Amino acid sequence: MSEQKKVAAIIGGGVIGGGWVARFLLHGWRVQVFDQDSSAENKISAVLNNARESLPKLFADALPAEGELVYTDSIASAVSDAIWIQESVPERLDIKHAVFKEIEAAAATDAIIGSSTSGFMPSELKTVLKSPHRMFVAHPFNPVYLLPLVELVPGDDFNPEELARARKVLESIGMKPLHVRAEMPAHIADRFLEAVWREALWMIKEGSATTEEIDDSIRYGFGLRWAQMGLFETYRIAGGEAGMKHFIAQFGPCLSWPWTKLMDVPELTDELVDKIADQSDQQSGEYSIRELERIRDNNLVDMMVAQKRRNWGAGELLNQHDARLAALQKATNNNDKSEPAS
Repeated sequence: MSEQKKVAAIIGGGVIGGGWVARFLLHGWRVQVFDQDSSAENKISAVLNNARESLPKLFADALPAEGELVYTDSIASAVSDAIWIQESVPERLDIKHAVFKEIEAAAATDAIIGSSTSGFMPSELKTVLKSPHRMFVAHPFNPVYLLPLVELVPGDDFNPEELARARKVLESIGMKPLHVRAEMPAHIADRFLEAVWREALWMIKEGSATTEEIDDSIRYGFGLRWAQMGLFETYRIAGGEAGMKHFIAQFGPCLSWPWTKLMDVPELTDELVDKIADQSDQQSGEYSIRELERIRDNNLVDMMVAQKRRNWGAGELLNQHDARLAALQKATNNNDKSEPAS
């Protein structure tokens, strides 16, 4: 990928859009941003401050020289020369459709168009596009500049070559594109998280657990296992030497027990919302959002760096990206040495 073509357009500068800005910018891309919100620049600046502090800690070699950040006054000017366009506007289909129409009208014919949507399927988004094959759902996870996973959902009418191009771009900025082969609402990860969220709401409503107790059960227990092994690999170990079949045979009957209420969810009444908010304030209210972000980022860095030593999970991906950065740094140094002295 030539240097002059490393231009990304980010449409929508909220938390997720700001994270995309940081990912691309700190990997040397020129990033062109459009957002109608007058406060977007301040929000992105705060995200960038966090990213500049935390992202470099993940890698043994230096990141490329930071790219140029440009705020534009229209979608057309943001996307005109971009090879990657990332839509991160609010989760309303009418808004997304209007944005995609503007993007396609002004974008280069070979530009890749990604959507950060956490719930809509590609078929729902592509209906307004004349060239739907180059549009993908590219759903990241917050903070985008640290967490590598991005669910890449092309839908049914995709071009494999376009998918390969999209993967190559995402890998070049240190991300882990997960090809979601079948369209489904909320893709893979958020469907899983939704099930956990429903159970947590019921436990709070019934008074059997508080927000802090639920979070403690995750961060001091299975969350640490999931962070580096996921669900099925964790359960395989729980099956002992006999593996997954033994685990299912031993614990499969639990699925018929009334442990969960996955097919139901409590109504989010004002009373329940207040109860959750009050408990959350008691749990975390002593910290500002910026402080919590920094604590989160430092913890994520430490966990992923630790996994690098084992070449496991996210650590394996970081080691691979280290190799890319080392090669890029070597090429940059060789180019500097070859330039004649002034």
